[in-house]
Amino acid sequence: MDFSVFSACSVPIVMGDSQFCNQKAAIYSLNFTANPPQRVFKLVNRINPSIFCIHITNYKPALSFINPEVPDENNFDKLMKKSDGFALSSESEISFATQSDIPATAKYKNSLCFSTSKDAAECLSHAAGDTEWIGWYGARLQTSDSFLRFPSPLMSSLCTDDNPAAFLVNQAVKCTRRINLEQCEEIEALGMAYYSSPKILRVPGLRTKAEIPITVQSVLIQSLNKTLTRLEDSLVLNQTLVEAGDVKICTNVVLEVKYSLTYTEAGEIAQAGLALLLGPVSGPVVPLEQKFEIHFIQQNTKPVPLSGNPGYVVGLPLAAGFQPQKGSGIIQTTNRFGQLTILRSTAEQDCLAVEGIRTPVLFGYDMQSGCKLRLPKAITCQLAVQKVKSLLKGQGFPDYVASFGNSQAQDVLDWVPVHFITQASHMKDSCQLPVALVIEVKWTKYGSLLNPQAKIVNVTASLLSSSFPETNSGNERTVLISTAVAFVDASAPAEAGFRAQPTIDARLPFNFFFPFV
Repeated sequence: MDFSVFSACSVPIVMGDSQFCNQKAAIYSLNFTANPPQRVFKLVNRINPSIFCIHITNYKPALSFINPEVPDENNFDKLMKKSDGFALSSESEISFATQSDIPATAKYKNSLCFSTSKDAAECLSHAAGDTEWIGWYGARLQTSDSFLRFPSPLMSSLCTDDNPAAFLVNQAVKCTRRINLEQCEEIEALGMAYYSSPKILRVPGLRTKAEIPITVQSVLIQSLNKTLTRLEDSLVLNQTLVEAGDVKICTNVVLEVKYSLTYTEAGEIAQAGLALLLGPVSGPVVPLEQKFEIHFIQQNTKPVPLSGNPGYVVGLPLAAGFQPQKGSGIIQTTNRFGQLTILRSTAEQDCLAVEGIRTPVLFGYDMQSGCKLRLPKAITCQLAVQKVKSLLKGQGFPDYVASFGNSQAQDVLDWVPVHFITQASHMKDSCQLPVALVIEVKWTKYGSLLNPQAKIVNVTASLLSSSFPETNSGNERTVLISTAVAFVDASAPAEAGFRAQPTIDARLPFNFFFPFV
C-alpha cells in the first residue's frame, strides 16, 4: 500500500472498554521521514485520566483479613514501636538524617501511589522518592527538634501530648487535663509558647534553611463571664497564677488551639498559622477541657462555596453542570451564579438589549421574566427559532442539577438529570417558534423532622412553542419571550399516627341464663 497518499490515520488509537483503569492501546501513525512512508504500530499502556486509580499499596496486612494481635503486658512495647499512630516515648528515639543523606526532592510522601497520567512502573519509581509529585498522607509533621504535637484523647478523655500531627489529616478533638492550680505556671501544655514556638520543617529531615515558623494570627482572651477580647498584637503571653481574695486564678491558660497549614502541590509545607483562645482557670484541682484543630490548605487554591450543607439553603443558587461523557464526573463553571440561569427582565423589555445578561435560579424562589423580540420581515422562521432558543437557554444549558447543596462533582449519583421537553402548539404549521421556557424543580424534605434538609428530586425544563407570527402593518414582527421557574414541594406531609379505637368483642357463654332460658 502506498502510504504517501495519506495525511494521517483515520483511527489513530484503538482501545477496549473506557471504564478500565489501565489497559493496552494500539496506536497507529505514519512515518513520512522513511522512504517510502510507512505505517507505525505501537502497543502501549494507557491510563484513563477520568478514573481515580490506586496502583499499589505498601501496607500488606490490609490486603487480607488477619486476626489482630491483642495488646497485653508482654507485647505492648513491641506494638508501640510497630504502630505509626503513636509517638515514641522519648524524643531521642526520633532520628533525623543529615543534609547529605536527604535527596533534593524530599517531601512529605504519600503511602498510596496515585496516578492519572503515569503507568504502574513510573508510579513505583515515584514512590521510591525520586520525583516531586506525591506526599505521605498521615506522615508526622517534623519540627526542628522533634515533631509537631497535637494533643488528643487516645485511651481515655485525657490529653496525650505525645500524639503527632499528621500531614493532610484535618482533625478537631477535645480532651481534658487534671491540673493542680498551684502548678499551672509549670505545665507547658497550658502556655501559649508550647504551641507557637515549634518550627515545622518544610521537607522532612532537612532542617537547614527549611524551617517554617508558626505565625500567631489571632489571640482571643476570654474573661470569667465568657466575654471575648481580641488582642491587637501577637505577643507571647505566659500563664500566671494570681490571687483575688481567697480565690486563686490562673490566667492566660490555653483553651483552644487552631492550626492552619498551607502546603504546595509538591507536598512541601509553605506556611503555618495559629489561632488561640486564652482564658482563666480557677479551683484547687480542675478538670480542664481543651480543644484542638488542624486544617491543611493547598497553596494557590480557593475554597468552593456551597449552596447548602447538605440541603439547599433558600436564596442560594442551584448547582448545575454537564457530563461530557458517560462515566465521567460533572463539569461546573467556576461562576456559581452562572450555572443555571434565566432571562433577566429590564425596563426596556428589549430581548436584544439584554442578550447575554442572565439571572441565576435561586433555590426556593419562584421567578418569571420576559422581553420583546422584534424580528425583521425578511428573517426566516428557522433563523428566528435559533435566535429565540439561544435567548431562552443561554450560552450553555446544564444537563444535571445537584441533589444537595454540597454534592461533589465526582459523585454523579448525587446529581439529578434535567428532563428537557419540547411542547408545540396544536396549529399545524411547518415552523414552530419557541416563546417560553418553564423550569419546574421538585424538591423534598430529607432526613430528620427536627432538622429537615432540602433535596432536589426532579428538574424539568419545558420549551413551549407557537405558530410563527404574521407580519404586522410595519416591517417587523413582535414576539413575547418569557421564562419561568417554579419550585414544587414534593415531600409527603408528616402525619401523626394514632392507634385505632379499641373494640369490645365480648360473648356470653351459651348457658349463661340457664335454667331461666
